[in-house]
Amino acid sequence: MRLDQVTVIVPTRNEERNVVAFCQSLPADVWLIVVDDSDDATPELVRQHRPERTRVVCEPSNVVEARQIGARLAETEWLLFTDADVVFAPEYGERLAACDDGGRCDALYGAKLSRDRYQRYYRRFSRGQGFLHRLGIPAASGSNLLIQREAFWASGGFDLDLSVNEDSEIAWRLKREGYGVCFDADLVVYARDHRRLDQGTLRKTLHSAVRCSLLYSGLMPKRWRSQDWGYWANGRGGEQNQA
Repeated sequence: MRLDQVTVIVPTRNEERNVVAFCQSLPADVWLIVVDDSDDATPELVRQHRPERTRVVCEPSNVVEARQIGARLAETEWLLFTDADVVFAPEYGERLAACDDGGRCDALYGAKLSRDRYQRYYRRFSRGQGFLHRLGIPAASGSNLLIQREAFWASGGFDLDLSVNEDSEIAWRLKREGYGVCFDADLVVYARDHRRLDQGTLRKTLHSAVRCSLLYSGLMPKRWRSQDWGYWANGRGGEQNQA
C-alpha cells in the first residue's frame, strides 16, 4: 500500500494536550485532514507541528459528522480514521506500506493498546476483537480504522444518526454488503487519554457491549441511536459529543 494514497482523518475539540504527540507520530508520507471544533490552540498546534500534507478545517460538528466531513474532503484511495488522543506505533507506517492482500481487503482495522495505564484492559480488548473477527463479526475501533474510499461511499458512509459506535456499525455494514473486512492485531496505535476508563472499566465495557449488541442485531430503537448513554460525560469532548 502506498502511504501517499492514505488520508488520516481526525476530529478534534480542545486537544492541545494530545495533538502534538499525535502529529509527531504520524508517518511522514500520509495526508492529514483535521476537522476541528476547538476554542483552544489545537488547530494552531496542528499547523505548527504537521505543516506538510495537512489540511485543518474548522467546522462545528459531532464526532460522526466530523469523520464524514473529512472523508468528503479526502482525495486519496484510502481513508484512515483515528482520534487525536492516540499515537501511532513507530512501525505503523512500515507495516501499513507492506500490506498486500491481493485486493481482498476493503477495510482494515487494528488494535489500540496502552504504554502506560490500563495496559491489561487494552490487551484484553484487542484479544476480544480478534475473537469476534474469527466469528465473522468485525469489531472495529474508530481510533484505527482504514477504509477504501470507494467502498466507504458505496456503503453510504457513516450513519449520521449515531453519536457513538459508528465505527463498529460501518464495519458490519461493509461486511454484510460483501466487502472484505480485515483485522491486524499488530497494526497498533497507543491510547494516551484514559478518562472514560477512569470512570470504570466495567461501565465502559457494558456500555459498548449492550449498544453494539442492539445495533448488530437490529434491535436498537430508532430514538436511542442518537443518544450516547453518557458515553461522553466527563470525558474527552464531553461538552458536545466530540472525539
